[in-house]
Amino acid sequence: MTDARSPAPPLRIVVALGATYALYGVLMNSVGTVILQSIASFAVSKTAGSILEGCKDLTCAAVSFLLASSLPRFGYRRALVWGLLLLGAGCAAMPVARSFGMTALSFVITGATFGLSKVVVYGTIGLIAPEPHRHASLTGLIEGVFMVGVLGGYWLFGAFINPDARFAWLRVYWLLAGCCAALAALWAVSPLDETPLRQREGGSMGAEFVAMLTLVRQPVVRAFLLCAFLYVLIEQGLGTWMPTFNHEVLRLSPVLSVEVASVYAGSLCVGRISAGLLLRRVSRFGFVISCTVAMAPLVLIALAATAQAGLGPMVERWQAIAPSALILPLIGLLLAPIYPTINSVVLSALPVERQAAMTGLIVVFSAIGGTLGSFLTARLFAVFGGRVAVAGVLVPVALLLASLGLLRRLSHAARPASGEPAPEPA
Repeated sequence: MTDARSPAPPLRIVVALGATYALYGVLMNSVGTVILQSIASFAVSKTAGSILEGCKDLTCAAVSFLLASSLPRFGYRRALVWGLLLLGAGCAAMPVARSFGMTALSFVITGATFGLSKVVVYGTIGLIAPEPHRHASLTGLIEGVFMVGVLGGYWLFGAFINPDARFAWLRVYWLLAGCCAALAALWAVSPLDETPLRQREGGSMGAEFVAMLTLVRQPVVRAFLLCAFLYVLIEQGLGTWMPTFNHEVLRLSPVLSVEVASVYAGSLCVGRISAGLLLRRVSRFGFVISCTVAMAPLVLIALAATAQAGLGPMVERWQAIAPSALILPLIGLLLAPIYPTINSVVLSALPVERQAAMTGLIVVFSAIGGTLGSFLTARLFAVFGGRVAVAGVLVPVALLLASLGLLRRLSHAARPASGEPAPEPA
């Protein structure tokens, strides 16, 4: 039974976690906007632009896979400070270099430091909120704040886009570099008790890495990682290409295309925060499976409702947007609860010193899913057009539904054991 008198998580650390995740929400999900602007500013093709997703996600996966198990030894707070300083340097280089090569390198840096930061953020949640109900609540809150960053990022980048000044949008990176520096300073002065992480300090880095890999031997972990992979494939495949879909299929102006895409981020944000309240009263697996089932008809309704959109002149004002154009972004309400819910179920069942390793695996499979989702959507978009690309999301939705059913069955069958995730039944 959870001790109701256990202390609340320290406010300064919670603020630092939320602000860090919000910043990464802006940068990690700016790739759709940056692809759209790179096509215009650097004259790259859609297929070439799609490599930006891989630059951030594959680097994120590699760094998490190689370093996640050793981060507790290095120290969470120290890793975040250095990661944010490196990220700030990458942001500052963007408006100076003004090239697609630098843009790709910037996303490599963003992905690498996010790989570290996600392990640190999830691991820190385990340190300051070890009880399952607080862990789930804080995980949902931080993931919701991440989506606030995604939502704000669309408007932030949109504010710097000027069709008459090809490189004006790059000035946003000066502001982002300043935010990186401020957050590095905040973490440098924020106390964090990392004593529980040193329980396994006697093991070597190689042994810790092997211990991370042994987690994959458990069927429930494999089912969970498959769910995470498919979820991010869907979320990133839609989110990355939604600005381009809005522009080329719905005929919205570049600025409006980015701003309308923020509805998707906003629905993800609202969905994650509200789901945190609903999940206190309903079955977790029943809820996320219901959300997954509802995605397919929503996609079909959105495609049918926008069948005649984009036939007229370019839309330049919000007042001229057809309401049907806002249906597809609302899929975020259904997607939103899935990722933080399954993450919290598995992580809160592990000892705190093993949560970093599990988070590393989450990041790896999520990053691969995000890269593959963006690449497949780009290929469908280039060959068959935006409508077929969006319809293609129905395939991973069906696979996700089957995977969630498998995860529920395996988690019900799991038995608590030391160091093994045993999610409580939904």
